[in-house]
Amino acid sequence: MGKWPRLDKIEMIDGPIDKESYEDQLGKLQQRLLDLHIHHLRTGGRVMIAIDGWDAAGKGGLIERMMAGLEPKSIQVWRIGAPTPEEQGRHYLWRFWTRLPTPGNWAIFDRTWYGRVLVERIEGFCDKAQWKRAYREINEFERQLTDDGVHIVKLLVHVSAEEQKKRMIERLEKPSKHYKIGLEDFRNIARRKQYLDAYDDMLEQTDTDCAPWHVIATDEKMHARLKGLQIVADRLGKGVKIEDRALDPRIAEAAYEMWGWRPGKGAKGTDEE
Repeated sequence: MGKWPRLDKIEMIDGPIDKESYEDQLGKLQQRLLDLHIHHLRTGGRVMIAIDGWDAAGKGGLIERMMAGLEPKSIQVWRIGAPTPEEQGRHYLWRFWTRLPTPGNWAIFDRTWYGRVLVERIEGFCDKAQWKRAYREINEFERQLTDDGVHIVKLLVHVSAEEQKKRMIERLEKPSKHYKIGLEDFRNIARRKQYLDAYDDMLEQTDTDCAPWHVIATDEKMHARLKGLQIVADRLGKGVKIEDRALDPRIAEAAYEMWGWRPGKGAKGTDEE
């Protein structure tokens, strides 16, 4: 802990990247994620990818590129908003316990349990003693999960005030994006200084060895998406060797009995050229 500069002091510009290079790197990273996803399907691995950050910082676009090509039945995307009537009155972590991934599954959280020390702190939905206690509770929550074998990747997407304003105005000007903006967004933007303080405290208090934070500057969307996917691939790929598995002999035999197919033969059972 203690390694983070204040968010408004981090470098926001990574330099130019052309579309062709971006698409090439993106495709390779998506293939790597697919390989890792298949590995977890086979081994029963459980993954939680927690994405938090500012409005209009690019969470949705990052998730969209992250999911491209993955097995949809074993990916759950949880878009976290205000607690439902059923969730209200329970411990704030309860609704996350109910969304934990089962073996072989990945769970992606679009906003997270860190709402307790961010929006709930700033909006006064909990008192100071409650949100200060939450740092310990969250660290214990993540430690319990990682001790049980869950892989946790935490991403904080950060956007500058000027770029956020630009993206918000774009949403106002495009009817197809009106659904992305609400009155609460203006309230949050007006409290940017308070959110900066809350984010800095969050990074300082909850950046742990078992579940470290990764901050992504998102003023340049292409760089941000590549960096996000690279972080996930590196974290999930640590210590994993991807190897092609031989076809189950029983499956090969079933294919032969039904179609006369043998490994190395074409769709009609003849040698492929």
